[in-house]
Amino acid sequence: MSGESSAAHITWRAMMQRVEEQVGQRNIARWLCEHASGCDANEFSEVLDELVSERSGQQLHDMLQRFATGEPLQYVMGRWAFRELDLMVDRRVLIPRPETELIVDIVKTHLGAKREAITLVDLGTGSGAIGLSLLHELPLGGATVWMTDESEDALHVARANAAGIGRPAIGARFAHGNWCDALPAELVGVCDVVVSNPPYIAEGDAEVESSVLEWEPTDALFAGVDGLDDIAQIVQAAPKWLAVGGMLVTEMGYTQASAIQQLFNAAGFTHVTVHQDLTGRDRFVSGIFG
Repeated sequence: MSGESSAAHITWRAMMQRVEEQVGQRNIARWLCEHASGCDANEFSEVLDELVSERSGQQLHDMLQRFATGEPLQYVMGRWAFRELDLMVDRRVLIPRPETELIVDIVKTHLGAKREAITLVDLGTGSGAIGLSLLHELPLGGATVWMTDESEDALHVARANAAGIGRPAIGARFAHGNWCDALPAELVGVCDVVVSNPPYIAEGDAEVESSVLEWEPTDALFAGVDGLDDIAQIVQAAPKWLAVGGMLVTEMGYTQASAIQQLFNAAGFTHVTVHQDLTGRDRFVSGIFG
């Protein structure tokens, strides 16, 4: 598809078919067209027989050019869904993955019937996907979530996403720094949950897709020769910040469960548990402090 003139006198229905022929996947074609049209999925169905405006046609053209270079669809669109949220994402942060979504359920299950005065920490928040999902899904005003990141750029994205979720963001707090070092002293010994999706890929891991290496921030991916450097820091530091009975839960690589269980045990955690992701692979480890 070339430029604005290609959009002249063509409906969104015909445009979507044209884009599908170009990208080879109907769902991607629809997402791109929806985004260019400014409509959500339900609204887009209602405008399929309307003409594509020049502005929308040019935006779609620009996105297709970027997608053709190999740029991930999520960055091309500048947004991606995570649980119930529609998050802004760009190259300053990792693309939220569906396998990470279950970590929110682990936290909510641990909290159980506790409905207010909840203090949580999301270490290495990136786009804010985990922390903001917790704020969005827990009772309004009942939780405070501290979201930390060593990247100021990532925190800018997380703050923008917090603004996008509306009233639940009253519980959002942001802190710049390396893991628990970013937290204020007032949180020592009072946190109900520390949660993190830290870097856990070993340097030189052959399983990492080339598009991930080319486009996503490498400092949010790699953690030393065995991928455990950052998780080891978090597990060692977390007990200082957790209340008795508080939980630490971290995402991990699917081969790392045994090593990370040992780290949890050595740090004094009890009820150390491995949890699977949607594909049935080991993906998270949790433990209770005290």
